[in-house]
Order: sequence, then structure tokens, then C-alpha cells
Amino acid sequence: MKKVIALTIVLLVLFSCKNQEDNVIYTETQPIPIVEQFGFKYNDFNVLNDTVQKGDTFGSLLDKQNLGDQKVYDIIEKVKDSFDVRMMRIGKPFTLFRSKDRKKKLQAFVYQPDRGTYYVIDFRDSVQVFKKIRPIKIKQRTIAGSLDGSLSEAIQKQGVDVSLASKITKIYAWSIDFFKLKKGDKFGITFTERFIDDTIYDGVDSLKAAFFEYKGKTIYAFPFEQNEGSGKLDYFDDEGKALKNFFLKAPLKYVNITSHFTKNRFHPVQLIWKAHKGTDYAAPTGTPIMTTASGIVEQTGFTAGNGNFVKVKHDRTYSTQYLHMSKILARRGQRVNQGDIIGKVGSTGLATGPHVCYRFWKNGVQVDALKLKLPNSEPMDKRNLPRFLKQMQPLKRELDSVASLKYKK
Repeated sequence: MKKVIALTIVLLVLFSCKNQEDNVIYTETQPIPIVEQFGFKYNDFNVLNDTVQKGDTFGSLLDKQNLGDQKVYDIIEKVKDSFDVRMMRIGKPFTLFRSKDRKKKLQAFVYQPDRGTYYVIDFRDSVQVFKKIRPIKIKQRTIAGSLDGSLSEAIQKQGVDVSLASKITKIYAWSIDFFKLKKGDKFGITFTERFIDDTIYDGVDSLKAAFFEYKGKTIYAFPFEQNEGSGKLDYFDDEGKALKNFFLKAPLKYVNITSHFTKNRFHPVQLIWKAHKGTDYAAPTGTPIMTTASGIVEQTGFTAGNGNFVKVKHDRTYSTQYLHMSKILARRGQRVNQGDIIGKVGSTGLATGPHVCYRFWKNGVQVDALKLKLPNSEPMDKRNLPRFLKQMQPLKRELDSVASLKYKK
């Protein structure tokens, strides 16, 4: 009986082992993926990726590597004409390619000053330096939407670099008061974006076309080079009328109007009813104040009521004044261009908080700048209009088409 039991156990074990052997799945060794960048196969090296830290220099980074008989000082001397070691900045990436043996001897050093450029210092054979520029591809894109907050927020929601908002506000600075845009106002923008190596996003390149709903009107903007080959772009609407006015709409960016031009206002400091012959724009202390048009600074100074101020004469007809500055950054007699910073927001003089009181003169009389119909810049030459329309019309069709699809959703 014992012999029968023993034989049965042996047969069971053999049968079990055979089944296990039959169930084994044999696979070929998976190939290791080849990674290649900067002209090097990562698989062939011991690779270290890092960023420049505070206190790091090219020399100190090399000192930590096994360079054999090569002296760091000699290397720096050899590369200085092709690679300025002083250009290295904190936070910028670098890559070390080292031998895969136990010595881990440095073979190459790669430094990336920006996403589109990199330097290779090759230590194999002899020390050599190569500057490489990655190929950049420009892609065009059109977006449309409606405001539910700031323009920056609306653009960011569509996955676009917020720097586009700054480009837009500069282009429309003479025709749209962005303080008066309302929730639900529609917009459309055609622009180009940069991509490094066709995959790495590198931000907005240029604006091709745009429209905004403003006070019941649709205002288009198209860049156009009146003098071909000059490189100077002006912006025009869909009828070829210049967007750029003689004056900016406001002396500050992204601020609030807290008090309008009026013949009768209760003064918050003097506590009496009197005329307020300016427009108050509230902003944090130190916010830059821009001159709204080019001209000559005819007066700077301080008075008990106005605080620190600057007055600019633009021509025989128009002058502007900027009050309550914390700091004056212009001098009397200085020539200033539209958009130049002439001071910083403060609360000097009779003021309850930081703001700039913007005053406007026409023919020596103070007037409400927000109600003026100000002169436009140089109109389009009639000879250029056919060329402009030919360039503009396909862009307008694309804008309108994308916007139409967006608003139907």
C-alpha cells in the first residue's frame, strides 16, 4: 500500500511540473528605447540633467567632474572665444554626458540659455564648442469667445499665452477703453505661435487679425505695412481706417475710474461741493503713469492741492496734466513720446488714496477727455487700399467663421 501511495505522489508531481512547463510564455527581451538629444545617444552615456544653482559657475561645475589631465583653467581659456562662461544664469538647464564605466569621465557639457538655443562643449578628442539653434515652426490659430472677467482670463481659458492680452490692449489702446468692456462682449483673434522642434510651445509670435464688440459696435484690427519693406506696421479696421488715435484712452493700464469730470462733486478731503475738472484713475502706489500723447513737458512741480504733477503740451491745441504722483520721472523741457513713463501713482496733495487725476486742455480750456472725439493718426494712403483689402478679407472671413461656430454652441 505504501508503494502505491508513493508512486501516486511521484506521478502527480511529474504531471504538475509538466503543466507548469507548458504554461510558461517565453518572450524576447524588450529592446531599450533609444533616446537622442543634442546630437548624443543617451543610451551610450551616463547622463545627468540639472539646473544652474546659486554660486555655480562653469568652472565649479567642471571641478566636480572627472576630467583626467585636463585642467579647468585651460578648458575655460580654450572655449572663451566661443562660449562666454559668464552667460550662465541661475535656473538655466545643463546636461552632463559622462562615460558609462566606473570612472564616469565627462565627455560633453550642454548648456541651454533659452529653449531655442544650446551650447555643446565636447571634451572627447579635443575641446570643441558648438552653438546650436533649434528649428522654430510658426503655426497660425484663431480663437473666439466672450468676456466673463478680464481679457487675460478669457485668453488663458483657451490655452493661449496671456502675453497676447498685452499685445491686444496696446493695439486697441486708442480705440477701446478696456475699463468699459462688459461681461458677454465677444471677441475673435487670429495669431501665430512659435513651436521649437515642432513640439515645444514657445509663446505667441504675432497678431494677424482681431475684433472686439465695444459699445454695440464690432471693431476689427488688421496689421498692415503701408510702405512695403519698411517693417513698420500700423493697425486698421476692416474699412482701412486707422485704429491709432492721437491720444491714449487712459494714462494707466488695468485700473479703475473712481471719479469722473463733473461741474459739481463733493470733495472727499475739503468736504465741500466743487467742480472736478479731471478723471481719477485708482491704482496701487508706484504704478507707472504714461503720457497719453507725444509732446514737450512744460511744467513739473508740487502744489498743496495737486501734489507732485507733470504737465505736457502736445501741440497748439492740446495739453494734459497728471496729478498726485508719488514720484516725478520727467523734467521740464523734455521731449516725451506717447506711452513714455513720466511718473508713478501716489497720493500727494489733496488725495484720500493712491490715484492719478488726469486733466485735459483743449484750446486752453479744461474739458472731459472721455467725451472728446480725438484726432486719428495718418490715414491709409488710397493707393494702398486695394492691397490692404486683398490681404485683410481672407483673415476677416476666418475670424467671422470661427466666431460664428463658437457662438452657436
